[in-house]
Amino acid sequence: MTRTLPSPVANGSDERFGPRLWGLLLVLAGNMLIDALEVSVAVVALPAIGTDLGQPPTVTQWAMTGFAAGFGGLLLFGGRVVTLLGRRPVYLAALLAFAAASALSALAHDPWLLLATRLTKGFCAALTAPTGLAIITSTFPEGRARSRAVSVYTLFGAGGFTAGLLLSGWLTETSWRWAFAFPAPVVLLLFAFGLRLIPGGDDERALKAADPSVPTGGAESAPKGRGELRDQPPRRRTRTTTARPFGIPSALTLLAALLALVQGITQLPTHHWSDPRAVGPLCTAALLLLAFRQIERRSPHPLLNTGPLRGNPTLIRSALGAACLNGSYLGLLFVLTYQTQTLAGWSPLHTALALLPAAAPPALTALASGRLVATFGAPRLIVAGAACAFAGALLQLRPHAWPLDYPGRMLPTLLLVGAAFVLSFAALNMQAMSRLTPADRLTGSGLYQTAVQLAAVLAVALVAALLAAHAPAPGAGPAAAAAACRPALTLVAALGFLGLLVGLTGLIRTPPSSLHHGE
Repeated sequence: MTRTLPSPVANGSDERFGPRLWGLLLVLAGNMLIDALEVSVAVVALPAIGTDLGQPPTVTQWAMTGFAAGFGGLLLFGGRVVTLLGRRPVYLAALLAFAAASALSALAHDPWLLLATRLTKGFCAALTAPTGLAIITSTFPEGRARSRAVSVYTLFGAGGFTAGLLLSGWLTETSWRWAFAFPAPVVLLLFAFGLRLIPGGDDERALKAADPSVPTGGAESAPKGRGELRDQPPRRRTRTTTARPFGIPSALTLLAALLALVQGITQLPTHHWSDPRAVGPLCTAALLLLAFRQIERRSPHPLLNTGPLRGNPTLIRSALGAACLNGSYLGLLFVLTYQTQTLAGWSPLHTALALLPAAAPPALTALASGRLVATFGAPRLIVAGAACAFAGALLQLRPHAWPLDYPGRMLPTLLLVGAAFVLSFAALNMQAMSRLTPADRLTGSGLYQTAVQLAAVLAVALVAALLAAHAPAPGAGPAAAAAACRPALTLVAALGFLGLLVGLTGLIRTPPSSLHHGE
């Protein structure tokens, strides 16, 4: 997650920061790591969840899509909540809610309770992940000290997916419930330290007194941009602040529409178009989207501010390209986890280790991504990454005989997908922000991240539905079951191809003089 905020000017020559700032950074970065590993934790645990709860993939997919729906569907609403209530109280409350939801998800014996807890954790991540970076930019001294802090924060976030795979593979060997429960004590520990370290109002001034290198990042010293998060709520609720709504009707309507759409997609393989159990949720989703549009049009402060998209095809292409990359990646992992555990009988830890070639390279190269963009230019890297992702998906579509061929088939695919993220993920993010004014940067980043998360929701739901729709007859062998995965893999390849087309369009339309400037 990347959000940039204007920050107060500090002494750029001071490159060090003291123990208290290091403690704050470890709290923020540690929580970012927990947020990032939540998706990969579910990837490896899905087959075990299905076996334990007696549910098919069309139901267990909610463990993945629920978190992404809470994150992406409520990200813009979360930004409004932080703006109105302040960073510190919202951040600390989100940590407590995240810990409680982690404990409840580990105790769930009903798939809908599991979905509710995953939605809650996704919303908590929507509150804390972007806010953590905002706290860093307003608290750490400008210059190399702040760059170092942002690098640590980014590295923890990039390594979260890899850490989640390994931890989930190891813990799921005992029970998938441990994989969902382990964040609870970690987040409670972060909360305990956060009570002392996360600044806000008088606490921020105390932090400066303890460490003179800290800039004062109060509302009076930071330039204001449209949609910017404040460091603290105002001391006195003015008429303007009181009149600004949270946008709860818009948020709930959008989230309900997204959940209804996923439910309808996953019901189609079982009940088909003529059954109200499939058509009903789809029609409900359409009506809710219409209602969301009407609520937003009548609101003086709509959640979905599309201003940064107008006249900015670069942001639109970047969001679409990142959505295709993320959707195809998680869809592919869903299919490969099904093949390795359900069909081939691999253990969760074996599966997690097998998937590492796709997850580890982005974490290992996260700090070099900026230099890559500066050297080769974002448009070229985006095309190269999309080509790798598409080639990896095509490898999985080659006809093959069972058993599963890891070194000759699955490993090259995973390496190509890992290379796709190394090349293009940061480039897409930087390109998306390249033509935004400082005032629009926060809103544009929210729209971009929302598109990335919603793509994960829809891609995983569609892949699960295709696996269910083409499931082999009872008693069929593993080879027949593997062949039934081809429609889902075709969808993954189609997403990769769309991402490549979007990247090529951006490369063609970018002036040669701008290729090395992230545009």
